[in-house]
Parts: sequence; C-alpha cells; structure tokens
Amino acid sequence: MMNSQTAVLDSEDLPTNLSDNPEFQTVVDSAVSRRGFLRSGTGLTAAMFLGLGGGLAGCATSGSHTSQPLLGFKPIAISTADTVQVAPGYSAKVLAPWGTPLVDGAANFKGDGSEDAAAQALQVGDNHDGIHFFALDGKSHEGLLVMNHEYCTVNEKTGAYTWLFGRKGAEAQKKWSKDHVHKSMNAHGVSVIHIQKNAKGQWDIVKGSVYNRRITAFSAMEMTGPAAGDALLQTKGDPSGRRAQGTFNNCGNGFTPWGTYLACEENFNNYFGTGAGEDRRNAAQKRYGISAKASLFQWEKHEARFDYVQEPHEANRFGWIVEIDPFNPGSIPQKRTALGRFKHENAAFALTKDGRPVVYMGDDQANDYIYKFVSKHPYVPGGKTSHLLDEGDLYVARFDAGKASGDFAGTGQWLLLDKQRNGKLQADAQFANQAAVLVHARMAGDVVGATKMDRPEWVTVHPRTGEVYVTLTNNTSRTVADAANPRPKNVYGQIVRWREAGGDAAATQFEWDVFVLAGNPAVHTDRKNLMSGSANITADNTFNSPDGLAFDAEGRLWIQTDGKYSNKGDYAGQGNNQMLCADPVTKEIRRFLVGPKECEVTGITFTPDHTTMFINIQHPGEEGDSHWPDGGTSIPRSATVVITKDDGGVIGS
Repeated sequence: MMNSQTAVLDSEDLPTNLSDNPEFQTVVDSAVSRRGFLRSGTGLTAAMFLGLGGGLAGCATSGSHTSQPLLGFKPIAISTADTVQVAPGYSAKVLAPWGTPLVDGAANFKGDGSEDAAAQALQVGDNHDGIHFFALDGKSHEGLLVMNHEYCTVNEKTGAYTWLFGRKGAEAQKKWSKDHVHKSMNAHGVSVIHIQKNAKGQWDIVKGSVYNRRITAFSAMEMTGPAAGDALLQTKGDPSGRRAQGTFNNCGNGFTPWGTYLACEENFNNYFGTGAGEDRRNAAQKRYGISAKASLFQWEKHEARFDYVQEPHEANRFGWIVEIDPFNPGSIPQKRTALGRFKHENAAFALTKDGRPVVYMGDDQANDYIYKFVSKHPYVPGGKTSHLLDEGDLYVARFDAGKASGDFAGTGQWLLLDKQRNGKLQADAQFANQAAVLVHARMAGDVVGATKMDRPEWVTVHPRTGEVYVTLTNNTSRTVADAANPRPKNVYGQIVRWREAGGDAAATQFEWDVFVLAGNPAVHTDRKNLMSGSANITADNTFNSPDGLAFDAEGRLWIQTDGKYSNKGDYAGQGNNQMLCADPVTKEIRRFLVGPKECEVTGITFTPDHTTMFINIQHPGEEGDSHWPDGGTSIPRSATVVITKDDGGVIGS
C-alpha cells in the first residue's frame, strides 16, 4: 500500500465512490448510541470467543491452548530513530534488501542506484510488501520466501523517482527514457527466494537455486475464470483476452493450503495515463481512478499499452488476485478473475464447513468495500486445485446496525455479485454479462448497496474460531459517521471483526464489532472523545493507521502500521511506524517493534515452528531522511527483517 504520508495522484485517501450507498460510520454511530461498546471492555467474552464452532474445517493451524499469557514479551516505547527497534530478548537482522543479486548472472548492488533495467531484472525488487514462507518438506530451516515489490517511491510534486535511480531521480525525470521505464517495471512484481539457515543459525539466500525467480511487469500471465477472453480484456497485443503481460503494485498477499502464493494487485490505476493532453476517461475508468492525463509512474511515455486512449482495455487486465506456484519456476502465474477486480490489499484464506475455499478481500480506497469469494468446489488435499479459484460466488459486504448477540455491535449481510441471480444486477444494462460484473466489481458493489468503508486493508482469520478481522486504516475525507466507521475525518483508523452465522465461512449473514478504535489519548485526553481511541488504547500503545494484519498459530493478532510519522499534532507521541501484538480475548495491545525513519512496517510470515518471523520494511526515507539499512550516507533500501527470540523460543511467547 502506498504510504498515506505522501500525497499521490488519486491516492487511496481520495474517494472515487460517488454512489449513495451507506457509510460505515453511520452504522457505527447507531451501534455506539445503542450499546456504548467502545467503552465496555473486552466485547466478545473469552468463553464465547473460544467456543465459536471450533474454527473452520481444515483451516485451523497448529498451536495448543496454554495457561500462560498470550503476550509474553515486554512492550517497547515509541522510537524516531533510523533503526529497527524490537522487544527485549529478540534480535532483528536484515535479509534481501532491494538490489540483492538473485537470479544467475545478477550483479551486486552498486549502492548508488545506477543499475540499468537489465540489471534490475535479475535483482531483488523495490519496496517489499506482502511475504510468505513456504517450507521445503515441512522444514523450519529451509524454504522459499515469496514477496511482493509493490512500487517505486515517486515524489508526486516533481514527478521524480525518489531512490530507484539513486540521488539522480530528478535528472532521470528530465531525461525520461525507455530504459528508465523498463527499470521501474523490473523493480515491480514478485521475488521467489530460496533461503536456508547456515551453520551459525543465520538465514542465507541459496545462490544458484532453481527456485530463485523474478516476476515483473513484463512476465507472461494467464487470465482465468469467468472474465477470461471477454471483450473487456481484449487488447491489440492480446486479441484473445487471455494472455496478460506482467503484474505490478502487488500490495499484501495470501496463500493457499495447496502451496501457492496469492499476489494482490492494488493501485494499478496510477500506472495508466495518456499523452492525449485531455481527459478521455469513461465512467469505469474514473470509478477506478485512472489518471486523467499523465500517470504518476510515467510508463505510458515509452510503453503504449499504458496509455488508456491507445489501449482502453489494458487497465482492465490489472487489479486482480494473481496465483503463483513458487515450487514450479516454469509455471505461468494465473490472474483469477472470479475473485473480482478492484484495489486488492490482501487475500485471507478460509474453508467452509464443507471444505470449500473462501477468500476475504478489502478494496483499499476511501469509501470502498469488503468482499469475499466462496468456491463452488471443495478442497481435497492432493487433488486437483487449478479450478478452485475460478468457479464460485463473489460477495460484497453490507454492515448494518441491527441487533446482535453478546457484545457484538451490529449485523451484516453478504450481497451476491452475480448477473443472473441478483435482480439489481440483472436489470442494470451497464453489466452485459458476468464478466462485466467482475471487471467492474466496484460498480457492481455500488448497485447492490454495499457499505462504504474507511479504506479496507488487510484481512485475517482467527486460526481457531474463524472470526475475521480487517484493518480500516483511515479516512480523512469522511464527513459522515456510521456504525462501523464511527468518526468523521478518521485520521487514526480502526480494526473491525465479524463472525459468520453458524461459524461457517459460507454464510451470507454475520455479526460485527469494533475490536480497536486507534487514537491518541496523550493528545485527546478526554476519554469520552473517540479521537482518544477505544478503551484498549493507552498512552503506552498509541498508534495510527493500522494496515498489515495477521494471526499466528496460537491466536496472537499482529498489527502493522502505515501512517503519519510526523510525531506532532494529532500524531504526537506516536513515533515511527510500528508493529504491535494483541490478545483477541482480553483486547490488550503491546508494541513489539518500531521501524526506521519514514518507513511502513508490512508483510508477515513465520516458519512452521514459529521460531522465526519475517516482516518487511517498505520505503524507508520516502521523504529523503533515512540511510537504513546500510547506514552512513547510503541511500535507503526496502528489506526483509528476520526476527528471532534469543532463547530460540516461539515469537511472541
């Protein structure tokens, strides 16, 4: 996700949703007035929480209940230093920063960003984001680390790339060439990195491994599912509408039990513009935020397919979930159109009670929606899986203030996005067929009445209960509140959770509440003021803009932030972006890690034994003030951070 600290063309903070659909904040207000749940303690009781249906069939991870406190580490203070700070008793080491040689023939990083496009194609990409560790043969000391490279940092005011060309970004912008464009395209995408522990217990990249692989904005992709081949996906370069080229702006991620990686295309709109000199966008292109004239990343100046006037359907081939098989280096990534097209933040996997895959997804734009896909077919271990994400039903969420059970705040409904089975879509001529519904999923959500949310980011599923959590990172453009988005001008964000009816991920009804309302009680000292946050926010754990979100096997909820690091005004005392950990039963939250200057903390994965955690530090020094991780006067680089407990124990215990 692009950092909300820096303004970009059509950033996630600028709504493109002009529909009259309900605002989540209005729903929250109604629920708050009825129940006062933000002040009422733990919300869902421990007995209820741990007894919800025993989890999702086949989806619960390892880990046993213990009488020990779930949060076993000492919290740390905020930091504004240009280093990674981690809880006492833990160590953090850097792995695979941008420019690390990966593929055979790759050159070492020169340190000044002077590599050309060909060199970048063989090196680890820029701005690390979503990440997952795939163990080899179940091992915790060797596996494939797969990660997204979301974007290259660009100064929106000048149009200059901040670090991709070293300190010569402004010079490159003035002499913009095809090689500049191609280097940027090669810095995007995905890396598959074979890693293992060495004799000293440290993680190394396995050089020369057949698994090591770069997937970029040039790589061959296959369009699959109901929209594949439709006229909306056909271009001059691909009249079949089935062979796309490349993936980019991959934000968060997901993974499947059959061993594949799900890369999530998010802010694809910022790569499409036109040299026509005037706004020629159609309604759908405006709804998806395509740049009216020049794009932020300037690719259209040397790659005609990114000019929406010359190739009006090319943008339709982005904004999808991309399934990648990391164990087969020759495999072609699949863009799964059944999961809908929007600004995908991540993909959270679950199983229904009868074993069918479910994928929860958020559309990271102010006032946009939350979705889920329910497969038509059950997952059978060892069986065929290629069709599981191509056939099924796509839903969008509506949050209501209806009466809920226990301490939950409201009810909700999943609205089916199906041309033939939803009367509103069937009657709407703007959707010629189901392919149009999927390509224009946002517009379909507008029609059926989905709830506008405060920038839905990462979604995660509790490994035992099946409860689903989502970060709503912020929405400074909000003017009206609702039940699940309780503050206008929501500068701090919140985490909302829901449980499906009957504990079944296939259900079309759910109950929801607000798990935490981020805030700053050190600045807003009146605890009745929602700007101070919910009751589980204190002066010691204050944060803003929750973004990355994931459960570990024992049910700890890890929260990562991508927000304002000014450390003044509303954000005084909140320091650099950070990672916290929460107990979902008690709602206690502790700060575990703080990142270097001007970074985002993102991406999270563990080895099977949970003794190693991998996270990513993205865009350090995005405004020019960082030298992390190399120090001195070096240019900053995104990198993976490997976290271990000094006694060799489980992370977080």
